[in-house]
Amino acid sequence: MEKAARWADALGCQRVNCLAGLRPDGISEAVLRDTLIGNLRFAADSFQRVDRQVLLEPLNSRDTPRFLVDRSVAALAILDEADRPNLRLQYDIFHAQVMEGELALTLARHLPRIGHVQFADNPGRHQPGTGEIHFPFLFDHLDAIGYPGWVGAEYAPTGLTEASLGWMGR
Repeated sequence: MEKAARWADALGCQRVNCLAGLRPDGISEAVLRDTLIGNLRFAADSFQRVDRQVLLEPLNSRDTPRFLVDRSVAALAILDEADRPNLRLQYDIFHAQVMEGELALTLARHLPRIGHVQFADNPGRHQPGTGEIHFPFLFDHLDAIGYPGWVGAEYAPTGLTEASLGWMGR
């Protein structure tokens, strides 16, 4: 936590992602969940002192088998149980599309709990316009529902990064 806090200070970062991790063999789901909740509380308490949010990001279990938290609803239930005011959901459009679909609906429904939105297209986790997600609609939707933050592009470009940025022209 100290190293993460130093990096956050140096970068002026207001949000820190706390990944749930993979399920190890031989540990019960209850123990894993309790450990994650305890870790989230510790992280949230540590970062609350410096007015930062701690984010929990679900990762899809297709690409990341055995990941402990793979859906928004599961992440929100864990955040509820951890019960800290600076805990939020990191909503990754790619992972949500793989596991849940209904992107516009879930973004609107969970908006008060979302601390950050990031994106990549599906399939392939490439730049917008390479897959099935209609990003012009989603970006307009984020504006329409009042999402106040930045969106982060987290994708593997299909070629050179510079060539993958055409979606930004809009």
